[in-house]
Amino acid sequence: MRFAITGVGGFVAPRHLEAIKAVGGTVVAALDPHDAVGVLDRYDLNTEFFTEPERFERYLHKLRRAGMPIDWMAVCSPNYLHDVHAQTGLRSGANVICEKPVCLSPWNLDALEEDERETGKRVWAVLQCRLMPQLQELKRKVDANPNLPHVVKLNYATPRGRWYERSWKGDPTKSGGILANIGVHMFDLLIWIFGPVGVFRMQRREPNHAQGFLALQRANVHWDLRLRGEPSRKLTVDGEEIDFTTGFTGLHTRIYEETLAGRGYGLSDARPAVELVHSMREAGIRR
Repeated sequence: MRFAITGVGGFVAPRHLEAIKAVGGTVVAALDPHDAVGVLDRYDLNTEFFTEPERFERYLHKLRRAGMPIDWMAVCSPNYLHDVHAQTGLRSGANVICEKPVCLSPWNLDALEEDERETGKRVWAVLQCRLMPQLQELKRKVDANPNLPHVVKLNYATPRGRWYERSWKGDPTKSGGILANIGVHMFDLLIWIFGPVGVFRMQRREPNHAQGFLALQRANVHWDLRLRGEPSRKLTVDGEEIDFTTGFTGLHTRIYEETLAGRGYGLSDARPAVELVHSMREAGIRR
């Protein structure tokens, strides 16, 4: 399998490179505006590298014309470029594995779905929390008791240094802010386990801290997201705490394995959390 990757100089790219290696893939082309990408040497010394998207795209089309197209595009670039780079992959004749969030706006999801129909290829989302055993067990319990209204608290703290605010992640026009950059995985998880969103309230929204309430089909959820304090990822369901602060190692490889086996998560799976985050970003604060 022949892969290309965008955003190869970023934080999450090594997880994708490791996963690609684990599934027997080869990275033939990589893109990043920054050239500190020595990480590539751990995996392949022959990867073509580009700092300009136009030259990257030209190379992909050259491969396709030569009968050596890429099979997959891994998208690890900043959030606001995810849909653009996914489109590049689709139009290069490849399927796409895209980091969260696939898009910042629902209408960009619509455009990707149209591109899927035109190209016959697919965009798959990295929703790795769904593969954590303790969360899969929780979903089985909830599915077995669908009529119970659960009382849920989500506390998610993932501390970041001063660099965070000065990078693209600190620019809400590029990252979507804390709700899209940090919260989208958690909102996807909550919807996946407890069902569709009824109503929501935003109670706090600051660059480093957001709080709110979600009324889901099978749960009332109070959630709290922070970029300060000790690392903590905890769900409390009807008084029982589930700690998933650890256990993330290897989940990207699992996502790749599941996706290549046809059991990945497509745009329809990613859409509910993308739509929720977009609505939250547009909403005012209600106490």
